[in-house]
Amino acid sequence: MLDNRPAATKKHNEHYRPDRLRDDDDDACIDPLRIQLLSAIGRAEIVEAAVPQSRSVKALGAVNFFLADVRDGLGPFLGIFLIGQGWSTATIGIVMTIGGISGMLATTPLGALADATRAKRFMVALCASLVIVASLAILFIPSVAFVTASQIATGIAGAAIGPALAGLTLGLVGQNGLTPQLGRNEAWNHGGNVFAAAGAGFFGYEFGLTAVFILMTIMAAGSIAAVLLIKPGDIDHRVARGLENKNNHGNEVPSGFSVLWKSTPLLILAATLMLFHFGNGAMLPLLGQQVATQAERGSADRRPDASVTQASGAADDAATTLPPGQATPGAPAAQPVRQHLSLETLLNDPVSYTAATVIIAQLTMIPIALLAASFAGRRGYFLLLVAALVALPIRGLIAGLWPSPFALIPVQMLDGVGAGLLGVAVPGLVARMLKGTGHINAGLGAVMTVQGVGASLSPAIAGVIVASYGFTTAYLALACFAVLGLILWLACASTVAAACKGN
Repeated sequence: MLDNRPAATKKHNEHYRPDRLRDDDDDACIDPLRIQLLSAIGRAEIVEAAVPQSRSVKALGAVNFFLADVRDGLGPFLGIFLIGQGWSTATIGIVMTIGGISGMLATTPLGALADATRAKRFMVALCASLVIVASLAILFIPSVAFVTASQIATGIAGAAIGPALAGLTLGLVGQNGLTPQLGRNEAWNHGGNVFAAAGAGFFGYEFGLTAVFILMTIMAAGSIAAVLLIKPGDIDHRVARGLENKNNHGNEVPSGFSVLWKSTPLLILAATLMLFHFGNGAMLPLLGQQVATQAERGSADRRPDASVTQASGAADDAATTLPPGQATPGAPAAQPVRQHLSLETLLNDPVSYTAATVIIAQLTMIPIALLAASFAGRRGYFLLLVAALVALPIRGLIAGLWPSPFALIPVQMLDGVGAGLLGVAVPGLVARMLKGTGHINAGLGAVMTVQGVGASLSPAIAGVIVASYGFTTAYLALACFAVLGLILWLACASTVAAACKGN
């Protein structure tokens, strides 16, 4: 069969290849339909790659939600349980301090492990499992030696979760997506804390402390399931530790660990946070202790006469239970008294007061974390840290100069402001300060260790001040520590400016 087509068309077909487009032939003709087809295929590939990544990021949010109740183990409920087992408060304090110190000392090496390992998902799941096993075992073996060992294990596991989560976050979203994702992580975490606090309060009251153990187990199981939904292929482990693949060959090597103490901005950040936690660490415990002390002093005046209570109990259907401080969690008073339930009544009860402090602060932290992430993306991190450092002295002034249960509301809202801002700012700042070193998670662990020193010493210092000068002086002294941190941060503004810039 003869080919009667024009010579130009023959030439075009000779050079045409269905698997590639030629750009080196002046006479080559590009098929518009082929361009559209290739564009559609490219878009489909992008969507296909983005969907699992999006699923992994959503799973990361669920991990943060469920881990909120797991990271710190039983927390304040441990003390309540051990008191029921006949322990003294001094022994409880020693055991919990040992666990806290163990976690603090382990944070930096565990951060280095999070940098080095590719098994970050396994690291989170293992630590969550360890916390649950260690906590549940206390139910059956509440001896001093075993509980001490349990708290050491819980402290170390909780210390490992923070750097591992930071590595997962950075590995999934990279430096450019880190700031908004930190805001979402914190929002999910605080939401989990609210859910856990409310659930523990309700179920603990209705069914006893065993229900709190069960709730924590359920939350841990949820965190393990969520972390397994994160696809391993979506995690860039080099980016997760702060390395940059500028030439796409992945041959960049981590710096030496000396970068952690040679980084002046990192040292300034750590010192600032240590001063902040000097002031912040004892603030919430002091609030609870103050209310408990006031309730104890006023219990004799509020206690009704037994004969009056028995005579009026059957007739007064609208009466409440015994006044604050007399009923115990899970065992409300059997006899009602003539006292109408009010907000002030609830805030005078140490148990209700403590629950309210947690819920108010955590609810405040959710929107603050999201707003902080948005602000940091535009304006950077410097002002976020300034705002957090300013909030704590104001909080101390209110707590010290307004001796009312209603002071709980502004005091804990300010706590939510400070914690919400720092939850976004600190990991983001460390990631920028150590970008390219390969030791971001080790650096975050080091900063957490230094700030842990302040948090650990704060209750002891505050306790001495309360014993000698009272609660008001203690609150004002704690506020002064935060002022010192603010002065340090402002004085070193030029040194940390590069890491604090917005995107």
